[in-house]
Amino acid sequence: METSRDNKEGAEKADYRPVVGIAIVSLLVCGLFFPLLITGIAQVVLPTQANGNLVHLPNGQTVGSYNIAQNFTLPIFFHTRDESQSASGLDPDITVQQADAQIQGISNATGIPAASLQQLVDNNIDQQGRYVELQYVNVLVLNIDLIEMYPSSYSAYT
Repeated sequence: METSRDNKEGAEKADYRPVVGIAIVSLLVCGLFFPLLITGIAQVVLPTQANGNLVHLPNGQTVGSYNIAQNFTLPIFFHTRDESQSASGLDPDITVQQADAQIQGISNATGIPAASLQQLVDNNIDQQGRYVELQYVNVLVLNIDLIEMYPSSYSAYT
């Protein structure tokens, strides 16, 4: 009886080896090799997008990504919507109405005419929205354009 029990325990231990082997192979393939392969392909085919669509100031400094909201706090810049309007706080866009509401404050802080700021907003409307209520502007794009168009007002960033 002891011999059959020993054989039974040995057979049970041997049953786990293929499962553990498959788990390790799956982990390596799915968790290491495949992500590295996809990252490598993305770096070759779409390097800008693969690196996050990074944005650089005229002086070469990296300031953020077109895809993620940036935390602008100075009154001389357009601001993203607060977290109560954007659940994650990561949305880089604001509605045209939200941008329009900030124009007078930026004009007061910088001396840039409100009409010029309005033209900047109008030129940066995402044309994909069919309805005026659904049209957006990217806050980072607006602020980079401000820096490039008005270097005297934004000399610290050029």
